[in-house]
Amino acid sequence: MKIYFESLAMHLKGELEYRVNFILSFLSQILVFFTYYFIILALFTKFDHIKGFTMYEVLLCFSIIQFGFSFNEVFARGIDRFDQLIIRGDFDRLLLRPKNIILQVLCSDSDFVKSCRLIQAVIVLIVAVLNLNIEWSILKVITLLLMLASACVIFFGIFLAAAAYCFFTVQGLEVRNVFTDGGKHMAQYPIGVFKKGFVWFFTFIIPYAFVNYYPLLYFIGKEESPIFAFSPLLVVFYLIPCILIFYSGMKRYTSVGS
Repeated sequence: MKIYFESLAMHLKGELEYRVNFILSFLSQILVFFTYYFIILALFTKFDHIKGFTMYEVLLCFSIIQFGFSFNEVFARGIDRFDQLIIRGDFDRLLLRPKNIILQVLCSDSDFVKSCRLIQAVIVLIVAVLNLNIEWSILKVITLLLMLASACVIFFGIFLAAAAYCFFTVQGLEVRNVFTDGGKHMAQYPIGVFKKGFVWFFTFIIPYAFVNYYPLLYFIGKEESPIFAFSPLLVVFYLIPCILIFYSGMKRYTSVGS
């Protein structure tokens, strides 16, 4: 992990070499994030609730999924941009080094400009929690932390599976965005508001429901079973096949030569 943190420091130093560009990009990302936020606010100017979920409950759901996505954009950007390693032939160099491949890919890139989205997600989370009538307990605190952690884990798994796709083709990569950006926009609302087919897909195929829907029901008091509180732990089982898919794809990789 020492290598990983050293690489983060190196990337941050590199980005700050162009301070004006960094600041302008940082400010632009703030505006992009607030467009998502204001869309939800505009929606609730017309409706009091969406299938029983109030505005602040939806904002809580929104902030958790945005937190997980932004966390990976900052700290796992190398995996998100894995196709560039393949296109440039840089992946060959990683294979020659006696270090874990996934760790090396993580070290290859980061994007601290996106840290503003991470900060904004935390702010929206705090605003949502303060405006909800939560009966706090230790289990409720644990549930909230598990939701945040599982949001980071699920997007890491999706990024990893999308990176594995690059071993088969580097063309048509917009297909990956269906499950990354597209999945993020859908999962920022409680999954239960969608039709049963979507609920099934985002429960058993890509388990967003275990991130910010089933535990959300327990957190806001719509369910009392502790099973809902610990449901985010199931996301770990989703990460396992994503790792296996990545290493399986790596076996199909053909060196670009020298």
